[in-house]
Amino acid sequence: MTQLVLPNDTNILNNLLGGTLMHWIDLVGAMVANRHCRTPIVTASMERINFLNPIPLGHLVLLKAKIQYAGKSSMEVGVEVYSEDTLTGEQSRASNAILTYVAVDLKGNPVPVPKLILSTEEEKASYNEAIKRKQERLARS
Repeated sequence: MTQLVLPNDTNILNNLLGGTLMHWIDLVGAMVANRHCRTPIVTASMERINFLNPIPLGHLVLLKAKIQYAGKSSMEVGVEVYSEDTLTGEQSRASNAILTYVAVDLKGNPVPVPKLILSTEEEKASYNEAIKRKQERLARS
């Protein structure tokens, strides 16, 4: 997903508002989760968000999301955010986040999601890291 940082999206330093970025991260994560399961989804948690670098007015915001784990009804989505200078094309990493979504029916009850097909070693490593994070979340509950 790509967004343009406009004046209404900025703080007094002319950088993107953190809350606006969080909204965009949730949107792109939700789209990826929905496309995986093709059912309504709800946001269960935002595990972590890191604001690494400010994103200035006029820059493009590139949000890249992917499913890292699919359980019984939940999915973990990782989101990477990049800032792109529209005049030079230079990109820099701006943020990252991990979110959990739950697939639901029209009454809001959890429903099963398709399993992931892990093809690469990178996908398998990402999946295993997501399982560890899930176990840590459950231990904290």
